[in-house]
Amino acid sequence: MAFEGLASKLQETLKKLRGKGKLSEKDIKDAMREVKLALLEADVNYKVVKDFIKTVSEKCLGEEVLQSLTPGQHVIKIVNEELTSLMGSNESTIQYSSSGITIIMLVGLQGAGKTTMAGKLALQLRKKNKKPLLAACDIYRPAAIKQLQVVGKQIDVPVFTMGDKVSPVDISKGAVEYAKNNGLNVVIVDTAGRLHIDEELMNELKDVKDSVKPDEILLVVDSMTGQDAVNVANSFNDQLDISGVILTKLDGDTRGGAALSIRAMTGKPIKFIGIGEKMSDFEVFHPDRMSSRILGMGDVLSLIEKAQQSIDEDEAKKIGSRMLSQEFNLEDFLASMQQMKKLGPLNKLIEMMPGANMKELQGVDLSSSEKELAKIEAIINSMTIKERRNPSLISSSPSRKKRIAQGSGTTVQQVNKLLKDFENMKKMMKQMKGMQKGFNKKGLFGKLPF
Repeated sequence: MAFEGLASKLQETLKKLRGKGKLSEKDIKDAMREVKLALLEADVNYKVVKDFIKTVSEKCLGEEVLQSLTPGQHVIKIVNEELTSLMGSNESTIQYSSSGITIIMLVGLQGAGKTTMAGKLALQLRKKNKKPLLAACDIYRPAAIKQLQVVGKQIDVPVFTMGDKVSPVDISKGAVEYAKNNGLNVVIVDTAGRLHIDEELMNELKDVKDSVKPDEILLVVDSMTGQDAVNVANSFNDQLDISGVILTKLDGDTRGGAALSIRAMTGKPIKFIGIGEKMSDFEVFHPDRMSSRILGMGDVLSLIEKAQQSIDEDEAKKIGSRMLSQEFNLEDFLASMQQMKKLGPLNKLIEMMPGANMKELQGVDLSSSEKELAKIEAIINSMTIKERRNPSLISSSPSRKKRIAQGSGTTVQQVNKLLKDFENMKKMMKQMKGMQKGFNKKGLFGKLPF
């Protein structure tokens, strides 16, 4: 998880304050010292840390906090607000061109993940009913053009290329012309990078910028590089006047220093974050939601958005209705599991839950829960349609159980456990249905849609 070390330390420090009925100046100074150390260990820029601690300390030592009935909550509120402010207060969106075609230029060092991010950004824009085109302007890195073509095919987005013998300026101009002639309204220019910043690289990027006049210049930065990410961002910003940043690998073992320093040091917002290897593992950066996650307050809005994007609402209603009826069977159970799997890995969902302390969950093997779900799915898939719709056929037949266990790579005991758990679930649903009828008769609740 991103910010794992920082999050656990901040949560631990603020938890001590929450439990106190009254706070002294010493309590706040001690807490701020721990917060300072946690931020520095997370590789946050020293100047940023110094300013942050100064601002938070001044607000926490105010009369309103010290004399409050819940001073600990006041301190947490202040830390949350200042963390949010540090990362940019509000999410920063793409500035679309009013003339028809929006040009987005991606820049950054080699290895930062520009080509992959170009694809992820294109996929997200396509989901928002935009018509993107990927332009292959990296003519130096071996197989860079091929990589972009593979990415484009994977997400069903066209890729414009003129080979590696034509200048990036001509390719970018050609891509814009192609977009105009083919009804496409966003051009994402994937530029070349270097292992380090040099004059040749910057001159080439300036030439591309001057030729197509992009609406957005987004710097792709590897968040694992910590303080170096800030130095890179400053250099690119000085030369190109970037409009925003895409942070990659924020799902890795990153200390979070880049995310907490870049905005303050460059004045430019983080617009998107890469949070995994899948093309869909890409999010708009919400400073307030990230701050909330760091402090263990959850991110319910992102969880709801993920559910809305991933889960078929009509299918969910249908399953819910059948769950409270006697028609619910193992086919429905499998369908509900498959809907839940669309939300992503359990550890990413738990990060969004209010009160989730990742330090306390370090010893919990979340992958074992996912493996258990995979076993259940395999068992149900090994049944015939008739058996899924009428599980009682299996309960009374040892030969069926044996066949299902062999087909799913499990044991007869595991098949028996699934059948028992399913029956218990049906009984519980029947009781809930009875309670609902009782409430409706008394007029305590309106009629539910199932």
